[in-house]
Amino acid sequence: MVHYPAWDQDEARSIVSGLSHLEGATLPILHALQEEFGYVDPQAVPLIAEALNLSRADVHGTISFYHDFRTAPPPRRIVKLCRAEACQALGCDTVVEELAREHGIVVDDHGAPDKAVVETVYCLGNCALGPSALVEGELLGRIDADRIASLCGARQ
Repeated sequence: MVHYPAWDQDEARSIVSGLSHLEGATLPILHALQEEFGYVDPQAVPLIAEALNLSRADVHGTISFYHDFRTAPPPRRIVKLCRAEACQALGCDTVVEELAREHGIVVDDHGAPDKAVVETVYCLGNCALGPSALVEGELLGRIDADRIASLCGARQ
């Protein structure tokens, strides 16, 4: 589990100024902020806009367009569950149903930061061993609802 430092406006300002010279600097800045803090705090929008001579709407639009950017602290743990065609054929939809029915875990429900979440992704490249999941960089095959629930810290 990754632990991020609390949002620090001075550190954010330093990251923005350190990358603002790059052509097309918006995405590198956003990625650097998220890598440092685990999310892009809304306080960063005016910093980025000013540094890059963009409107706040432009910066906010970029953040909201790319689904990987978070605007709140990340959950305790993220389990990425593949729901592409190969994993569907191997039962990932059943896993999703069982997670909800038996464990109260709803896929793609981004609850409080102190909880684990299960997110949909499309193809982890582990098609022969589906359904597959990715947890903290570890690729898992032949995953079932009980295993995902235990990874999320849910009671069996």
